[in-house]
This record gives sequence, C-alpha cells and structure tokens, in this order.
Amino acid sequence: MPARLMKLIEGAPWREAVTYRETWPHEYVMSDSDGQGELLNAICERFRAGQGVDGRFFSRNNTYLFIGNYKYWLMTNWDEIEPGANYVINRARLYRDRRDFVIQRGDTRKQEDYPVTPANDD
Repeated sequence: MPARLMKLIEGAPWREAVTYRETWPHEYVMSDSDGQGELLNAICERFRAGQGVDGRFFSRNNTYLFIGNYKYWLMTNWDEIEPGANYVINRARLYRDRRDFVIQRGDTRKQEDYPVTPANDD
C-alpha cells in the first residue's frame, strides 16, 4: 500500500458514526469540513484505477476499498464527486466474511444472526 494513502488514513480525524451504531458500527470523516479533501481524492483515484470492489448495503450499491483491517466507502458514488463539495468518507472494520461485500435484511453484527440464505439482487 502506498505510504501516501496510509499516511492520509492515519492522519484523518475518524469519529464514531451514530447511525447504525448498534448494528453496523463504523467511523467517518468529512472531506471538506474535516480537511480531508486529499484523502477523498486518493480514494477516488483508487476507484478510478479499478481497485474498488462492488458490494451492497441492503438495497444500496456501494464500491468498497479494502485497506488493512478496514473497508472504506463514500456516501456518494465516487464517479459523481464534484470539486468543492463536502462528502462523507466511511470506514468499518472488516468482518472477514461475506458481510464485507453484501449486507442484507436480517443481518446484524452478530455472527450467530447472520442469514444463511445468500443475498440476492432484488
């Protein structure tokens, strides 16, 4: 992993997200108000280079970037990012199972509650 991206990630002021705190804990920073425009650009560069992985959070399609023990994603599709706007950059610890790619109805963060029926595309 390039040192520049790791340095940006390590220097970001990550904070706990209140949304989904009890079910899908994650952290976030804001690209503009937290001064993380360079981090946003570095993540988008990776997506443009084809390094993102398609996944889904319930019915919402996302592109994830896997780095170390975390997956990173944006609340706005990476190819719709406009200069000067404020965007959410999220990250969550990896589960190291299919939840890293598809989160579906009935999922919780508990392994024992994980649905045995594979996710579908509806």
